[in-house]
Amino acid sequence: MSHGSHPTKFDEGRLMQVLIAPIVSEKATMVAEKNNVATFKVLQDSTKYEIKAAVELMFKVEVQGVTVVNTKGKSKRFGKSMGRRDNVRKAYVMLKPGQELNLGGEAA
Repeated sequence: MSHGSHPTKFDEGRLMQVLIAPIVSEKATMVAEKNNVATFKVLQDSTKYEIKAAVELMFKVEVQGVTVVNTKGKSKRFGKSMGRRDNVRKAYVMLKPGQELNLGGEAA
């Protein structure tokens, strides 16, 4: 993958679907406070560029960088039957200094 050659225009309908939900956990909160990073659950096939564009579009903030983590779903037992949790793709979105993300509705 060559750096710098990414599409600049994305389909807005697609961008609205890229971010599934914000991740609110102890780890995500600690990272957010320490490094000005927001954590989101995103579509399995989304790219870093799409995630960046989606966050900038939806929250009106400037994004410095995006790190993506793929977590494999665990096998779990439900009574007698075995089940499997879904695979999860998480995006850690680092905001530029001075930018703030307010997940309670309006962007700051």
